[in-house]
Amino acid sequence: MNSLSLSLSLSLYREYFNIKGKRRERETLAHYYIVEEEEEEEEDEVTISLLGGEEEEQEESVTMDDHHNDDSAPRKVYVEEQLSVEIPETAHQISQDSWFQVGFILTTGINSAYVLGYSGTIMVPLGWIGGVVGLIAATAISLYANSLIAKLHEFGGKRHIRYRDLAGFVYGQKAYSLTWALQYVNLFMINVGYIILAGQALKAVYVLFRDDDAMKLPYFIAISGVVCAMFAFATPHLSALRIWLGFSTILSLIYIVIAIVLATRDGVEASARDYSIPGTSISKIFTTIGASANLVFAFNTGMLPEIQATVKQPVVKNMMKALYFQFTVGVLPMYAVTFVGYWAYGSKTSTYLLNSVNGPVWVKVVANLASFLQTVISLHIFASPMYEYLDTRYGIKGSALAFRNLSFRVMVRGSYLGITTLVSASLPFLGDFESLTGAVSTFPLTFILANHMYLVAKGNKLTSLQKSWHWLNVCFFGCMSLAAAVAALRLIAVDSKTYHLFADL
Repeated sequence: MNSLSLSLSLSLYREYFNIKGKRRERETLAHYYIVEEEEEEEEDEVTISLLGGEEEEQEESVTMDDHHNDDSAPRKVYVEEQLSVEIPETAHQISQDSWFQVGFILTTGINSAYVLGYSGTIMVPLGWIGGVVGLIAATAISLYANSLIAKLHEFGGKRHIRYRDLAGFVYGQKAYSLTWALQYVNLFMINVGYIILAGQALKAVYVLFRDDDAMKLPYFIAISGVVCAMFAFATPHLSALRIWLGFSTILSLIYIVIAIVLATRDGVEASARDYSIPGTSISKIFTTIGASANLVFAFNTGMLPEIQATVKQPVVKNMMKALYFQFTVGVLPMYAVTFVGYWAYGSKTSTYLLNSVNGPVWVKVVANLASFLQTVISLHIFASPMYEYLDTRYGIKGSALAFRNLSFRVMVRGSYLGITTLVSASLPFLGDFESLTGAVSTFPLTFILANHMYLVAKGNKLTSLQKSWHWLNVCFFGCMSLAAAVAALRLIAVDSKTYHLFADL
């Protein structure tokens, strides 16, 4: 028999049915093989590799009956592997996106307009050695912690499409509720920061043309809130971003490239800069601890299972590809703008880099508008878990343009973003919010829970050394979370004495 030529294509289809109030999805991976063979009377047995499990390959023996009339005509043989996975009810789409699209979602989060603040909120408190080492270390430990969560996505024969679902399955109902609270506090504060950033971008454009106090920062924050709400009304769920992710990437490149070019020019023309860490000995301790919270905030979303829910099968393998993309290619623009900004301005670097750069007015306008628009897209990513919960809770399904669905989004999402905007305008201390978010939610969700959940889920399969490693991570990041929370609250208290509510910063 001649050597077989095999061509492989993957197709996914789903069949949903309800069991005891939950929907069970049967995800079937169908592999099609076209085989050309000579006429024979006997049966031929061909071993074909099939994708399955988390990261391993399985082999299945496929028997092909040689009952065809035309020797020259290729024959199609269908092989199916069925995997039964239980999925909770959701009004949003599941398993629709490629790993590349999910990688862009993650990269959008890393390279959002927040990167324009890292020179001031990370490098200034830590200096060159602490800042560079801290960012590289935070990249490595964040990739590791996120990979632990990604590998538990189908733990126990269930697909955990929400962080709270995973925690509840591993620990129980109390952990479900606690994780839910931590996650939504985390996402709410991230969105508060996004609206502050959007307001700062609009104000930066305004002061380029008018140097007066007619329009204050809270006004621009309010405008930003309205624009974010309009985008939320028009975009029903996370998978619907698609083309917007392309725009987001272009917008990110615009303000990052402009910031790097203008900062480099300023750095070349400037005299010697001061890179000393500002503040008294006591204040340096608190700002250093707060900056460590900013480090983990920079790389982590606190909603990895929700993002992983959108990726196509095999979900673990594809999610790992997206994570590798995020923490290799995705971090490079952030590194560049953070280091160049600090090099150019030293300890005087602003918490919003575009306020420090000098250059043509029109270039700065373009950069700030790109920052504003990208922030609108990024906020939708981090608000999507709240939207998914509300849409599912109230049965919002079907056409996104149906009157009931559209009016629901206007009312509910509008209220959520209205509250977010009010908090943003009241306390526009961006660096402090980064620190507090990292302390009270990013540390627990991404590092403490990730290591402990993996320890509980895989405990019987781990060696004593591996168990000790995970316990070390739990204890270390628990202490860091507590210290960072104290430091962040102190920073907010100090700034609250310096600035009043609805301050024009």
